[in-house]
Amino acid sequence: MAHTLPPLPYAYNALEPFIDEQTMKLHHDKHHQTYVDKLNAAVKGTPFENTPVDEIMRKLDTVPDSIKTAVRNHGGGHSNHTFFWNILAKGTNISKHCEGALKKNFGSFDTFKEEFTNSTNTVFGSGWAWLVSTNGKLEIITTPNQDSPLSTGKVPLIGIDVWEHAYYLKYQNKRAEYIEAFWNVVNWNEVEKLMKNCG
Repeated sequence: MAHTLPPLPYAYNALEPFIDEQTMKLHHDKHHQTYVDKLNAAVKGTPFENTPVDEIMRKLDTVPDSIKTAVRNHGGGHSNHTFFWNILAKGTNISKHCEGALKKNFGSFDTFKEEFTNSTNTVFGSGWAWLVSTNGKLEIITTPNQDSPLSTGKVPLIGIDVWEHAYYLKYQNKRAEYIEAFWNVVNWNEVEKLMKNCG
């Protein structure tokens, strides 16, 4: 069964005014769809055609060299974006569990937010910033292009897409404003579930 584009778990305008409807339509329907299409083209006729994309990214080292770059780029794009849509929502509040975990690893929520924001602002060109769990320890990392944290054994908990297609229609070159707006749409309910699942 070929990989498919998952529907957004909310309306295109659900994150307004922080992420606009036009960006969501373009980002999900065009950019994410392209990653799915190109992943399908790369894995057609291979066992990876029927393997869940996150599993592929965890086992990227087993992908043949002839298609590995395409799978890393487009499988990563598919996996990263599927994750991204699900950790966005308006109106959720950070739970005591999440706040306690962030305090334990970073000293305070404010320190975590500052470090995450700084890391996101320093991504050169296109890429992502992440809060990940590595063997139960929380850390902030960045990845270039569509590289997935799953490929290095990390469990993503929060991720922000800083490719220009994620924000340029609304924020133009003002990445810092987009990052600040992002904190208004973090789905803390989903983040808490992810944190509890990874211990």
